[in-house]
Order: sequence, then structure tokens, then C-alpha cells
Amino acid sequence: MPDRPAHPFRSRPHRTLFGLALPVLGSLIAEPITGLVDTAFVAQLGAAPLAALGVGAIVLSGSFWIFSFLGVGTQTEVAQALGRDDRQRAARTAGLALAMGIGAGLAVGVAGWVAAPAIAVAMGAEGEVADLAALYVRIRLLAAPAVLATVAAFGALRGTEDMRTPLRIAVAVNVANALLDGPLIFGWGGLPAMGVAGAAAASSAAQVVGGTWAAVAALRALGRPDVLRLRDASALLQIGGAMAVRTGLLTAFLLLATRTATQLSTEAGAAHQAIRQVWAFSAFWLDAFAVAGQSLVARFVGEDDRAEARRVARIVIGWSLASGGVIALLLWGATGLVIAGLVPPTAQPVFGLAWTLSLLSLPLNAATFATDGIHWGTGDFQFLAVGMTAASGVGVLGLMWIEAEGGTLAGVWAVTAVWVLVRAAFGIGRIWPGVGRAPLARVNAL
Repeated sequence: MPDRPAHPFRSRPHRTLFGLALPVLGSLIAEPITGLVDTAFVAQLGAAPLAALGVGAIVLSGSFWIFSFLGVGTQTEVAQALGRDDRQRAARTAGLALAMGIGAGLAVGVAGWVAAPAIAVAMGAEGEVADLAALYVRIRLLAAPAVLATVAAFGALRGTEDMRTPLRIAVAVNVANALLDGPLIFGWGGLPAMGVAGAAAASSAAQVVGGTWAAVAALRALGRPDVLRLRDASALLQIGGAMAVRTGLLTAFLLLATRTATQLSTEAGAAHQAIRQVWAFSAFWLDAFAVAGQSLVARFVGEDDRAEARRVARIVIGWSLASGGVIALLLWGATGLVIAGLVPPTAQPVFGLAWTLSLLSLPLNAATFATDGIHWGTGDFQFLAVGMTAASGVGVLGLMWIEAEGGTLAGVWAVTAVWVLVRAAFGIGRIWPGVGRAPLARVNAL
């Protein structure tokens, strides 16, 4: 399409990638701060309210992760449509995703309101903790339509390569939540003290504001859709099915690894938790490259410029591997601080080798993030589900062997490294040389 302006990635690839990734990193870091702020305030109320907050937060995250496809799928569909210069298609995708998010949010809200007490008990809560957890969940679910609308809108905005608006909204939501927490929890300024319910109300109010802002921004960026057709939802629902398999298996493996470590000994469980926390936190930077790469790949796939899409893949994977290596070295240098801050003295004897193995796996883990973003950009969601199935099969067999033979925490992290290796092999092999019916395999020029 010669009349269209050249994409800046063609002339300044590294600068363009970082220009997209850095705001994504900011928004990814900003999102979990809401939970940390709530925890800091509610901890002052005592053990029961804090335990209730923990139960409620886990229930809510589990309820919403199922709908992550509204963000990932919408980002790919919008970016590819814009690559084809089909703005109306992009607008219809964004409008449909917003409608699906609001509808799903209403359904989750109603179901969760009814089931909240039973879910709290099923999570192991009893007495006051169960009552407070159910109340927290019910109030937070009032904002469920806004939360899922935000997911869809962020996907639409990132599909247009606008990464700054989601960052601004994420920061604003966190600031609003922090400003409302004190008055609503403790009754500052003459307001009634609501306790845990106040923390939930603060978060819900901030999320409603953020969801409204995000939806308006997405519609302004792409325009209002001319029509919304239910049959067009099939593409997003198919993406949702594949992502549910992938994310479900990922979560199941990580939970099984935690269970295996905990069953080895109390000390192994404590050391594993410390390693897992640091390992998971490192994912924020790696995910930022994946999100940026997804938008770029999808744009060039939409333009039918597979060579440029493969160039994006090479650069994203290169920077991700380098970042994974740098993060591993920095964490290795900070080993003493990690031990002092996170590892109980009784757990330190089993920490060292497992920690080293986790750091060695970080560059490979970076490759899995990068290739996930690339394959999301091509719309290759089914392949990602297949790769995760293969990796999790290998990983589960390894963990079962450790449980049966009485292995060590280092063994758990060795199995985790193999799990990561299999995922990375599937992800990279789909691009080079192009395993199966690979979307980018037909281009040989790089």
C-alpha cells in the first residue's frame, strides 16, 4: 500500500520496540500495585481481615483470567485489521470485545454474588474470615463489567500501538484506589469506617472510572462500529478456547510444582516460595517485549509483509534473551539480599542450587515470552496450546517422579527448567525453521 506512511519500525526498529515496550512495562507493574496498597491498609485491621482479603483476591483473579483473551485476541485482530487498512473491521472488533466484556462482567458479577459465601468456604475460609471474604468479593464484583471492559479496551488500544493510554489509566486507577482506601477503610474525614468492605469499594470505584475511561479512549481511537454481529464473536471465542488451554496448563504446572516443593519439606516449600516470587516478578519486563512484539507482528501480518514480521521476531527474541541474561546476572549479584529478605534461616540449606537453576532458566523463559507474543501476533493460538500441552506433559511426569522418589527442591527447579526449554523449543521452532503450517515460515529473507 504505497500511499500509506512507512511504519517507524522499518527505519528505527530498536527505538520503536523500546518506545512501545517501556509504557507496557509501566502499566504491567502498575496493575498489581492495587493489591499491595490494599494489603498495606487492611493489614492494620488484623489477621482475619487480611486473610479475607487474600482469599478474595485469589478468587477474583481466578474469575477474571479466563477472559484474558478479550485483551490478547482483540489486540491481534485490531492490529491485523489496521495492517490491512480496514479501520471499520478494527472498530467492529473493538466494539464487539467491549460488549462481550461488559456482558461477561455482568454474568460473572451475578454468579459470583450468589456463590461468594460457598466459594469462600471452599477456599478454606471459616467464620469471620469467610464472611469478610464473601463481602469483599461481592463488592469487588460490582465493578466486574468495568474490569473486563478495561481488558478489552487495553487490547484495542495496544492493537493501535497506543501503549501510553493504558499506562495513564493504570496509574490513575492505582492513585484513585490509594486515595480512597484510607477514608473508606478507616472512616477518615467523617465517613463511616467500612473495613475490608471499604477496601473493596475503593478498588471498585477506581476500576469503574478506569473502565469508562478505557472504553471511551478505545472508541475514540478506532471510531464507533457500524454494526455488531454475534457471528463475528466466533474468532474471539476460538482464541479464548485456545488460551484457556494454554493458561490453564501453565497455572496447573506452577501449582503442581509448588505442591511438590511443599511436600518435600517445610523448608523446601519456604525456599520455593521465595524463588518463585522473584522469578515471577522478572516476568514483567519480559512480558513488555512480548506485548510490543505482538502488535508489531500483527500489523505486518495484516500488511502481508511476512519478511518484516520475521524481522520483528528476530529483534524481539534477541532483546528478550539479552534481558533475561542481564536479569539473571543482576539477581545472581543480589543473592545475598534475596536470602536476607525472603529466605528463612532454616530454608537456606536447600535454597542455593535451586536458586541457581532458576536463574539459568531465565534467558530461556525470556524466549518463551517473546515467542508467545510473536505467535499471538500471527494469530497462532492453537499452536501455543499444543506447545504448552507438550511442555506440561513432560513437566508433570518429572514432578511425579520427584514425588515418588523423594527428590529435592533443586530437582523441582530442574524440571521447571526443562518445562521452559520445551516451550522455548516449540516457540522458536515454529519461526525458524517453521514447524508445521507456520504463519511466518514461507519467508526466507532475513
